[in-house]
Amino acid sequence: MAFKIGLLGLGTVGTGTAKILQDPTGRNPLLQAIDIHRVGVRSLDKPRSVKMPPEVMTTDLESIVTDPEIDIIVELLGGLEPARSLILNAIAHGKHIVTANKAVIARYGAEIFTAAEEKGVYVLLEAAVGGGIPVIQPLKQSLGVNQIHSITGIVNGTTNYILTRMESEGGEFADILADAQKLGYAEADPTADVEGLDAADKIAILASLAFAGRIKLEDVHCEGIRQVSAADIAYAKNLGFVIKLLAVAKREARVATSEPESDMLQIRVHPTLVPQAHPLASINGVYNAILVEGEPLGQVMFFGPGAGSGPTASAVVSDILNIAAVLKTAGETHHLHPLLSCVHQHYCSIAPISELVTRFYARIMTKDRPSVIGHLGISFGNHGVSLESVVQIGFQNELAEIVVVTHDVREGNFRKALAEIQALEAVDSIPSVLRVL
Repeated sequence: MAFKIGLLGLGTVGTGTAKILQDPTGRNPLLQAIDIHRVGVRSLDKPRSVKMPPEVMTTDLESIVTDPEIDIIVELLGGLEPARSLILNAIAHGKHIVTANKAVIARYGAEIFTAAEEKGVYVLLEAAVGGGIPVIQPLKQSLGVNQIHSITGIVNGTTNYILTRMESEGGEFADILADAQKLGYAEADPTADVEGLDAADKIAILASLAFAGRIKLEDVHCEGIRQVSAADIAYAKNLGFVIKLLAVAKREARVATSEPESDMLQIRVHPTLVPQAHPLASINGVYNAILVEGEPLGQVMFFGPGAGSGPTASAVVSDILNIAAVLKTAGETHHLHPLLSCVHQHYCSIAPISELVTRFYARIMTKDRPSVIGHLGISFGNHGVSLESVVQIGFQNELAEIVVVTHDVREGNFRKALAEIQALEAVDSIPSVLRVL
């Protein structure tokens, strides 16, 4: 029994996927039953490192998603359109979907999964988060018996690479970003990475799986790393921390009811001071890591390459294999496998960032005035902010640099305190405010 796939996109990941499927030796035997039936590309003339029969290639992507002979559509185009429209059209024609497109799933997942359930087809997306790291299926299956409390991850290799180099070299963000672009670790337009948007897409997907509910992407609080300076990296190190861009999804509290809507979540992306002893502190370069905490398991961490042709293609082909295995054993039944399908309908309630309770780091530039630290302490005290440490480093351009780390405090209270401090005559600026894990 052969399974025919239509491959949309033959770029970096598409090429890696094709190479695995063309060389099944030493891999799962079921791969030998998977045939690349059609390949859709934007240009037929572009030189490629993978060989395909000319009759398989086409620029008519619509003809692939409507081809009655194709069982599985593998969408590796990236971007929102035409990817979204092609996925929906393929579902309408009864095709199963494998995709690496986190942007489409994070924004249009509700539409896509509703259509897939109505049509009785699968949409699998292991490659959408963490590159080659297997985390999607474990959340659906192996970890599904746990009550998940939190997911905390480094899920963007570009920002992790930049922050790692800032730490090791003492360089500034803009300089290392420019170098990362020359080396190919950052895109020409790095906005999605450095502003945290890519990580927000990924944590929205992980949260949806972990907490069995849909996530509205606009409710995910998102901050990037542009404001992180070499000074912050240095102070963090002296205080026993490293700075990482973390994506966090956490269950806040459960109201005493059996309804899933009673869950209140916090979902956020922002640069964070991570204690040097924490498992995520040692994740450097372009690598990703995702720490899951639940009951009764405790902690488990998934670590590995978060992007690249081979790792991401590995995740894509694993999804193809899962669908082929189910189709091979399902016979004439048309019921979706409950551990592979996505059936939740409700939207999770997400707490506003102002309700977050955490520690904070702030770097404050003040004029050389008597009792300035006392005035800061009074302003913090007015809003219930307790200070764990206060360090005055020295002077820069006739301004004193004061670094504070707080105990746990509600974010809304902390922001009010900062607003009061900013209005003090002795305060010049507050260049950095970061959360502490």
